[in-house]
Amino acid sequence: MEILDLSLLKLELREFARARAWEKFHNPKNLSMALTCESAELLEIFQWLNEQDSYLDKLSPAQKEHAAQELADILIYATRMADILEINLVTAIKDKIKLNAQKYPPTTGVNYD
Repeated sequence: MEILDLSLLKLELREFARARAWEKFHNPKNLSMALTCESAELLEIFQWLNEQDSYLDKLSPAQKEHAAQELADILIYATRMADILEINLVTAIKDKIKLNAQKYPPTTGVNYD
């Protein structure tokens, strides 16, 4: 299993933007808009598929690659935004999982049929 180091990714993306003089465009407003656009591009892949056809075994290699590219864009913009806002994504994710665990306790043994 490959592990993603978000701290290194953040630095790599910061340098990538700096080398292209993109810092002036990478502000919370623009990054949140870009993140929304990339999420919509991911949604577009699945828009007209039924639920069963949206799973990996039914997707074409091109659809899977397209989904991978859009997910990468989403993570890139989210990481850049966290960097600009000085948010530690690892801490934020762990905190959010804890909040979700409290909000949505396990439903072990529950039958939904």
